[in-house]
Amino acid sequence: MSSLDLTRDVVDLTADLCDIASVSKNETSIADAVEAALRQLPHLTVQRDGNVVVARTDLGRAERVLLAGHLDTVPLTDPPNLPVRRVDGMLHGRGTTDMKGGVAVQLALAATLSQPSRDVTYVFYDCEEIEDEFNGLRRLAQDHPDWLAADFAVLLEPTDGGIEGGCKGTLRVDVRTKGIAAHSARPWNGHNAIHDAADVLARLAAYEPQTVQVDGLDYHEALNAVGISGGIAGNVIPDVCTVSVNYRFAPDKSADDALAHVRAVFNGYEVTLGDCAVGARPGLDKPAAQAFVAALDLPVVAKEGWTDVARFSALGVPAVNFGPGDPNLAHTDDERCPEHQISGALAALTRWLA
Repeated sequence: MSSLDLTRDVVDLTADLCDIASVSKNETSIADAVEAALRQLPHLTVQRDGNVVVARTDLGRAERVLLAGHLDTVPLTDPPNLPVRRVDGMLHGRGTTDMKGGVAVQLALAATLSQPSRDVTYVFYDCEEIEDEFNGLRRLAQDHPDWLAADFAVLLEPTDGGIEGGCKGTLRVDVRTKGIAAHSARPWNGHNAIHDAADVLARLAAYEPQTVQVDGLDYHEALNAVGISGGIAGNVIPDVCTVSVNYRFAPDKSADDALAHVRAVFNGYEVTLGDCAVGARPGLDKPAAQAFVAALDLPVVAKEGWTDVARFSALGVPAVNFGPGDPNLAHTDDERCPEHQISGALAALTRWLA
């Protein structure tokens, strides 16, 4: 089994974590190493569910905060972009940005802060990079929600060293136009469903997305076509055309609110819900969140995508994203992270928790 030395410099620890390959569904080795290292720390209680490892202090503090990070990565390149390389202050290799720099920061904090100012729960989970049904944090929220109880949570996904509050929701629908099939040589005998899709696209082109302020942050909504399909043969007038539409909505909206809005935009058409994940309010009005922002002294912006902070929000735990690495470099062949962002994240969170 791979072993981890949590006393090493946090950048070296990041490299050690990255060099334990952990493509989604293959996290056993890294989960074993994380669990073994944490069990050596007498101030922590450690629990495990599958390849999810949870460690917590129980000091009777007035407030509990939670730090979370996923252990898995997307697949390696060919040839593999491991082991990690250090070049001019950058750590290159799979997982350096998404998100083993953040995991290393969690482990370093767990090892060095035996008497944090708040009780801390550290969560390390599996299968974030693949289908939602396999997500370890989702499973934990269903089977052990008490393990995730906290006043505030930080997901250490890459944010380029800034703070991103909450996240937007995402919804996908199919908007369907209906026609009448006919031979393409005699189109007057039918009605072309693909031609009718022009109105659907025109409504999208004319749509003016809202900017919605939630807890002091501006979330920019978006409504876009992401796919179109129709027709069965080159000599048949199509009787059905489907435009797939994605709606990114502010976290003040419920799933029902978001779907009702989309249905109103496409009034008169058949609209079928594909999938939906609601967003997360950042909870910046909560004392725990305000203390976090004050301690880090960094600007806070809205998270424009969707992240697992939404799972904490669903449990009533306000959450933000904060971690080392540029998210634009996640999943790239030359994934890399500035070393100073990893050490800087550790210093910032230590200020908050020490």
